[in-house]
Amino acid sequence: MQIGTVIGNVWASRKNDDLAGSKLMIVEPYHYPGHDKPSPIVAADPIGAGVGEVVLVVSGSTARVSTGTGAQPIDHVIVGIVDKVDLDPSAMGHDWTKMSHEELGRDA
Repeated sequence: MQIGTVIGNVWASRKNDDLAGSKLMIVEPYHYPGHDKPSPIVAADPIGAGVGEVVLVVSGSTARVSTGTGAQPIDHVIVGIVDKVDLDPSAMGHDWTKMSHEELGRDA
């Protein structure tokens, strides 16, 4: 599971029939200091997240199963909208208690 921010929508007038009715969003995973910066991903959104919201995303077979049928050709699905994150900075070795773009190493 990953945490990221919805940064846009994908509009596809022609797509696989199994994707009919699926809302597709672009999610930018958080970049944690000391790790490679991940690229944005396209995720199906069955829960109605909006641009700017922090979301939980699952990938692979878990993503397909979370849509109900397990047959859709998808790699990522938004499964939750994050209200708050509490982290223990002493366990992390870094003060991650501030959920700002700067603290999480995300470009503004």
